[in-house]
Amino acid sequence: LVNFDKIPAGQNACIAVMSYSGYDIEDAVILNKASIDRGFARCMVLRKNQTSIRRYANGAMDRTCGAPDPSGFPGGESDKRFLKYRAIDKDGICRVGEPLESGSYMVNKESPMDTSTGMSGDFGIQSAGMARQMQYKPSGMSYRGGAPVHVDKVLITSNENEQFLIKVMLRQVRRPEVGDKFASRHGQKGVCGLIVPQADMPFNEFGISPDLIMNPHGFPSRMTVGKLLELLVGKAGVYEGRQAYGSAFGEEHGSADTAEAASEALIRNGLNYTGKDVMYSGTSGEPLNAYIFQGPVFYQKLKHMVLDKAHARARGPRAVLTRQPTEGRSRDGGLRLGEMERDCLIAYGASNLIMERLMHSSDAFSANVCMTCGLLQYENWCQYCRSGEKVADIRLPYACKLLFQELQSMNVLPRLRLRDV
Repeated sequence: LVNFDKIPAGQNACIAVMSYSGYDIEDAVILNKASIDRGFARCMVLRKNQTSIRRYANGAMDRTCGAPDPSGFPGGESDKRFLKYRAIDKDGICRVGEPLESGSYMVNKESPMDTSTGMSGDFGIQSAGMARQMQYKPSGMSYRGGAPVHVDKVLITSNENEQFLIKVMLRQVRRPEVGDKFASRHGQKGVCGLIVPQADMPFNEFGISPDLIMNPHGFPSRMTVGKLLELLVGKAGVYEGRQAYGSAFGEEHGSADTAEAASEALIRNGLNYTGKDVMYSGTSGEPLNAYIFQGPVFYQKLKHMVLDKAHARARGPRAVLTRQPTEGRSRDGGLRLGEMERDCLIAYGASNLIMERLMHSSDAFSANVCMTCGLLQYENWCQYCRSGEKVADIRLPYACKLLFQELQSMNVLPRLRLRDV
């Protein structure tokens, strides 16, 4: 109906509905390594990066430069700092087809350090002498991904104000790996839980191993009967040598392929009318104790790939306001111990671990507290009591101290009652 078969987002996978190895629980799927080696679910990821060449109010302008001279680096052409410029052409923009690694420059750009003072001559024209006096700082655009990529396209556009926009399209070929997300056309999504060599995959009497194994526990509660019908009708279509019509709109006219017609086609081709096969264990060679529902189903590869999401950090940047680790993979953020995780630790009684995660490794802060009034002091002086005698040093999360001060700004006075432990 929507010509989705012209540019599809997936492939017809031979799937087996069975439980295998325990790595397929919670909707996870198991992939055949030989199928991946032959190109199953291989995809191309395209990402756009852009930067602008600006003209500033004082007439100064950004400029692009070619790659620097390798003789200026201690290691010459093999120097790590010079290798970042190896994709740069004479115009300061990367060449199409060049490979890029993390840190490599796509555009070698410099920006003027002074953009406010008037330096243009009559009619806003910048003189050659002024241009020579202008100091520039590097402001190039570099690739910040993990895996290597290739430059696919480069586009340069401009407007009437002499503002240039440089767009670079990066291309990366990816093969499926553990953690990538797949889905059929019935909302049955799941991540890859294991990649198994074909020798260990179950096979039928014809020696056919499935490309993908799906856990049957995804069917009863979700009631996605359309997927079962797609497998049955698709299997009949494979053996009949024709394309099956599975739309619900053709049923009243009699043009849709029904389960009964598909079962009859399977019987004509010497197969079980339910679409189930006898399968043999790939590890022991013995027949399995149950008939396995096996056949072709269209599976799509989704954009959620583990390469874009894998993240870890030890120490790193912190937010200015709360002094807690920043959030998100792009900002090299920390991994949040949420409310539910905290409740599990409380129920378990792991008090030292709670202190370590929620304070010492997050935003521990040393503060002075007045033991008379219970308010925070500054440099051993209590502004409320006008005294600096009874002082206690405590450690608390900086976010807690910030909350107290924000409450004080709204005329709510939180007091700390201290006692010796």
